[in-house]
Amino acid sequence: MIEVTKTEADGLCIIKSKVFADSRGYFVETFNLNEFRTHGLPHVFVQDNQSFSRKGVLRGMHLQSAPYTQTKLVRAVQGKILDVAIDLRRDSKTFKKVFTCDLSDENGLQFLVPKGFAHAFVVLTETALVSYKCDEFYVPKSDGGIIYNDPELNIDWKLPADQLVISDKDKALPTLKEYLARG
Repeated sequence: MIEVTKTEADGLCIIKSKVFADSRGYFVETFNLNEFRTHGLPHVFVQDNQSFSRKGVLRGMHLQSAPYTQTKLVRAVQGKILDVAIDLRRDSKTFKKVFTCDLSDENGLQFLVPKGFAHAFVVLTETALVSYKCDEFYVPKSDGGIIYNDPELNIDWKLPADQLVISDKDKALPTLKEYLARG
């Protein structure tokens, strides 16, 4: 059983699954296609990804271009992350708006990031194990993104800049303006 909280961005949702806890621990169903359909979420996921990172690791802002755009269902299995999504759908009322959600093993929330959004997260605890489902396969030739520190977006990563650990690939991503100019 899930609770779905919609945001002002069409298709961007926060999902909370029911947790069954007792003296032995807990059980939670993190995805059920029938539950998703009951809530009007038609996504069919084809790939699961997992990453383990230490505090300050920032992965993103990533996206795949059409026709390989991806919907992602993101959760923190262990630790805490700040999950970030930017609406890049030109016809959206929330175009270029930044959305954030704290995901942790304690709150059990999941962030459903629809097609047309750039996505990133930063690890806020000593380590984090992040799992996410995608409704399209990874296609290297469609891989793209936006630089994490774009001044137009002004994202608060909740950590000082000198504590962020970013890959060379992510440091080389274009600004939002440069990305949008490419079409």
